[in-house]
Amino acid sequence: MLPATIEKLAGDPAVWRQFAIEVQCCFHRSVRRTLMKLTAASRTVAVILGILLPVPALVAADLKQKTTDAFNKYVAVTEAKMAAELKPDGKFLYPDQPAAQPSEEMRDAFARLRRGEILVERQETQLDGKDVHVPDGMVHHWVGIVFIPGANLAQVVAVAQDYDRRAELYRPEVIASRLISHQGDDYKIFMRLYQKRFTTVVFNTEYDVHWGRVDEKKLYSHSISTHVAQVEDSDKPDGPEIPVGHGNGYLWRLNTYWRFEEKDGGVYVQCEALSLTRDIPYGLAWLIKPLVTKIPKQSLNRALGRTREVVLERMKAK
Repeated sequence: MLPATIEKLAGDPAVWRQFAIEVQCCFHRSVRRTLMKLTAASRTVAVILGILLPVPALVAADLKQKTTDAFNKYVAVTEAKMAAELKPDGKFLYPDQPAAQPSEEMRDAFARLRRGEILVERQETQLDGKDVHVPDGMVHHWVGIVFIPGANLAQVVAVAQDYDRRAELYRPEVIASRLISHQGDDYKIFMRLYQKRFTTVVFNTEYDVHWGRVDEKKLYSHSISTHVAQVEDSDKPDGPEIPVGHGNGYLWRLNTYWRFEEKDGGVYVQCEALSLTRDIPYGLAWLIKPLVTKIPKQSLNRALGRTREVVLERMKAK
């Protein structure tokens, strides 16, 4: 009976679409309440997956040392590649970098950017031609770029360095922010992040930010997370934190690498984002992973778009 049931369900796309919606509820509701609401067909699927996958794995995930070490290795290899791009003769912007076959996303990139598009593409760092494996974790690596017409570097940097007002400028993803310290080209900042994925979560995060200059028309900044802690109750964002490395595992690390180049009558703003989250439990990866991997892309797209909006609004107000 069981194999026949699986075969029947697998052939019904409507059942899987329904289950894809309902399984998200499992991330923030008890199994009993969720199963009571499932349709008969998707309840059978849930039972099958429940046999293969203990539900507690969906609720909590602890950051392991081997995961941290592997992510740090991924970051180190990626930053080594970036160092070459930041030299005076380096390929500063992503579309500058030669590609044997440009992806559809980056084809005619500069022309499309000047027409107002925001381009975002997934990245993957390799070492000696092999993937850098991160056990029990997922690395989300994206690069995005936007063009701000009529702007100059000073106008864009004024927005990028307005750390005390990031909550105002980048809501709803940022709900609180402040500059902790500043010395020369180095900043330490705090941001409280709001994420609504399979459930609503709030994170208190801190970053070390370093600014550098390649030449008069090219600037960059690196923002490296030093503290990422989930808040116990998302309805009380000022409340206590869950110890670092514990919680739902929706965010463990977040590094962003920004570049700014003034040319073509405006400023190109590029952001390369590296984040680390929990892995998707075996048995649900085929269903959940496509949804999870889209979230960093969407966040990066919104951040770049909002940066352009704020710069243009301030230019217009003057």
